[in-house]
Amino acid sequence: QVQLVESGGGLVRAGGSLRLSCAASRKIFRINVMGWYRQAPGNQRELVATITRDGTTNYADSVKGRFVISRDNAKDTVYLQMNSLKPEDTALYYCNAQAGVSSRDYWGQGTQVTVSS
Repeated sequence: QVQLVESGGGLVRAGGSLRLSCAASRKIFRINVMGWYRQAPGNQRELVATITRDGTTNYADSVKGRFVISRDNAKDTVYLQMNSLKPEDTALYYCNAQAGVSSRDYWGQGTQVTVSS
């Protein structure tokens, strides 16, 4: 079974930076969109950023200008560079990939990001 494995989370002070990475455990055929979502305690999971196969990006308003998403199609890997982090960015961050003609969803287990004030 294919899994997405996230890494790079941790504890950082406000204003700091972190870089998240997500890779598939084995090759996934035709990944169309890759993205990052997050869920804080008591909140619903929300979109952070997505990137299509041709590099078109989409960001939540709350992270525009601070976060940058990128991907390596050859490695089925997606990255999230997070700068100027704020306490409200604290959440469990999940990697997502949509693949194939049916846009099948793949999810990672999540990586914790904690930003202290």
